[in-house]
Amino acid sequence: MNSVITKAAAAFGLMGALYFAAGTTSYAGVENATFATVGDETSTPFGWVDFCQRYAGECQDDDRTPTSVDLTPANFNKLKQVNSWVNEHVKPVSDMEHWGVVDRWDYPTDGKGDCEDYALLKRHMLMEAGFPRQALLITVVKEHNGDGHAILTVKTNHGEYVLDNLSDRIKPWNAAPYRFVKRQSQQNQNTWVILGPPTTDPMYVSK
Repeated sequence: MNSVITKAAAAFGLMGALYFAAGTTSYAGVENATFATVGDETSTPFGWVDFCQRYAGECQDDDRTPTSVDLTPANFNKLKQVNSWVNEHVKPVSDMEHWGVVDRWDYPTDGKGDCEDYALLKRHMLMEAGFPRQALLITVVKEHNGDGHAILTVKTNHGEYVLDNLSDRIKPWNAAPYRFVKRQSQQNQNTWVILGPPTTDPMYVSK
């Protein structure tokens, strides 16, 4: 399979490596974060299972030692660049409008997608930039109205931050306006773990 990033760059008309343009950022722009409470293993979202059937090469079932991102100014800058670039270049559409189904997780290589598609692309771009897979965790949350939503949690040595298609701001996970439900395990991307007190899963994730 060709690089998903190459496909995305071609689809979005982006010159290669633009999203990692040189620059620095100050820790003055980094908010303090904490670490989420991780519980027992739980059910794997159908969307991830279906995604892995189509992208088996990206869903290796191998255990890895948990690790975190070193939150240097350069790394924080890359997180901001990737989050903002994907948010800007992917057009938000529902899975029903896009694919004719309620919930499908995929890379937005045609420039369209919903929340989990944004998160998948950000995760892939950051891994290609050298960030460890074990620190880039697809996460399912619920909004105040109970609707499901997906974000990317980045575990760093200074706490956990979220990359969200609904905001260009890199927020501490505990500052995001969501009820956290579950996410990928750091040890194995195909294992999912509960976050905080157990709660019912949303029917599907959207937006």
